Amino acid sequence: MKTSYFKYAVVALALGVTTTSCEDFLDRPDEDNPSMSNYYRNDAEVKDGVLSLYSSVWNDFIARGYYKVGDVMSGNVYSGGSPYMTFTVNGSDEDIKSSSQSLWAANAHANTIYSYLKDATCTPSVRDAAMGECLAWKAMAYFYLVRMFGNVPLVHDNTEAISSNTYNDVPLVQKSDIYEYIVMTLEKAIQLLPEKNETGRIDRWGAKGLLAKVYLTKSGVNAGGNGQRDANDLAMAAMYAKDVIDNSGKQLMENYADVFIGYNNCCDESLIGWRWNCNPDIYTCANPLTSEICMDGFGGVYAWGGWTAPSADLLEAFNVSPLTDPAQRSNVDTRRKASFMMAGDTYDYFWRDKKYNNPINGSGSGFDYLQFLYDDDYYCDDNYAGIKKQGLQSMSGANIAKHQYGNIKDHELMFGSTPTQQRSSMSTHVLRLSDVYLVYAEAVIGNGGTTTDANAIDAFWKVRSRAIKNYAKPASISLDDVLKERRLELAFEGDYWYDLVRLSYYDVNKAMSIISSQKRGTYYGVAGVYKSYWESGGNWDSSSAYYATDTEPTINVNAALFTLPMPSEDAEYNPHLLENPVHVDVRATYSY
Repeated sequence: MKTSYFKYAVVALALGVTTTSCEDFLDRPDEDNPSMSNYYRNDAEVKDGVLSLYSSVWNDFIARGYYKVGDVMSGNVYSGGSPYMTFTVNGSDEDIKSSSQSLWAANAHANTIYSYLKDATCTPSVRDAAMGECLAWKAMAYFYLVRMFGNVPLVHDNTEAISSNTYNDVPLVQKSDIYEYIVMTLEKAIQLLPEKNETGRIDRWGAKGLLAKVYLTKSGVNAGGNGQRDANDLAMAAMYAKDVIDNSGKQLMENYADVFIGYNNCCDESLIGWRWNCNPDIYTCANPLTSEICMDGFGGVYAWGGWTAPSADLLEAFNVSPLTDPAQRSNVDTRRKASFMMAGDTYDYFWRDKKYNNPINGSGSGFDYLQFLYDDDYYCDDNYAGIKKQGLQSMSGANIAKHQYGNIKDHELMFGSTPTQQRSSMSTHVLRLSDVYLVYAEAVIGNGGTTTDANAIDAFWKVRSRAIKNYAKPASISLDDVLKERRLELAFEGDYWYDLVRLSYYDVNKAMSIISSQKRGTYYGVAGVYKSYWESGGNWDSSSAYYATDTEPTINVNAALFTLPMPSEDAEYNPHLLENPVHVDVRATYSY
């Protein structure tokens, strides 16, 4: 029997939601599937009962749509043969189905827990905080849904949908109304959330930062392609972002790379994050992304991400090339090395229990990229000893460093647990403070194209100067400056596609032009260059390698690219999804 993913999200979670925690990031005890009738009886159970919203319900999304939509479609990642590279995704695509299911599950789970919390027996402030967390995660789920699919159904209350038997009879709602619903949801979350929550949990500042980003995106929804965004929405985006910047007390970490080291899973800069734990008993609590983007043999567990590489276009955005002698490469932007590995790179925070020793980089503690590719005796853990190296697999001469924990010893040292295939405890930062800084800068630029506003420039400068030491504060910044900065700052964080979607709302021609001009193909001969460089002890000759223009995928660039198709099975069960969207006055229709 076929399963409607939309039906699953609304029905299964509403009827059988479990509050099992993921032996959570807050070190609370794991509960054994308690029923709703005997749960939420005290403060500890209320706090524990929302933890699935920080991990389990998002598991299929991060392993599928998070990076395939956010970074492959956007041109940040090369993934040969993927329909996300060529914009040929259709409604039967398994990754779209799994991503949609995950997002609807997040919404349904948040709705159901929120409903039960109303009658929780606990301290009122604890109940309010947990209800606020539910609404913030619900808003996040809808924020992804509307940016991916455009017009989507609106399910406010699962119980009501079940009792009225309307779970497969809901209409599409105009995306402008969905955005208003997200705003309304976050406004209530802000009322409920504390200014300071327990470590790793969403607080009021996280919800305000998300609301700023929602307003920025919403500002172009009704622009009609005229290039002008709604001034009031831009002002609201700037107001909320500035409030977080000035009053949250949160600061950017001094070193960019530190944000992505496991010790800083729940750092202040991570305003909202998925907090994973590789609990051996609950598969979906763990982070599955590493195996998707990691080279086999790097993390100590089986992985298949060696072919998944930073795109040639992203390398060019960072002003680097695999054809350049590593000794001559520009390493001015520290985000480059923290984001992806290239020939000549070493890392002291990966493979801490190992030492590298070679004619090119000498010796040191940690990880050496080229030695890993070519030295059969240099391996992460004993289970990879004696396995002959495959050499460079990447078609761009680089591999992703962000989201990696290192080897098994690194993971055990940071988290006290052992990773396995598709299971690590690395947090995923879904909204970072630097993102809010750049939201503020873009909101102030607004419809002007450029700005000399001192506060906007300062926000932009703080982000860029962290990555580029001695970067002089500019006299003005442009929209193009901010968009590029966002791409570099948030590379591989599943965000760049949504920047292009936001741009397409009010200037679709510019968004299409960005896609059309990208280098989405591969390099020829880099593997040979790297191998010769290694075997010769540092003699660089890239004369035989080049960017292969004939590998550029053929793309029909049009405005429809910026809206993904809904899963076909959902439309089978709910034919309203094939109809025109309806207008809903969400504030008159719904309330919390």
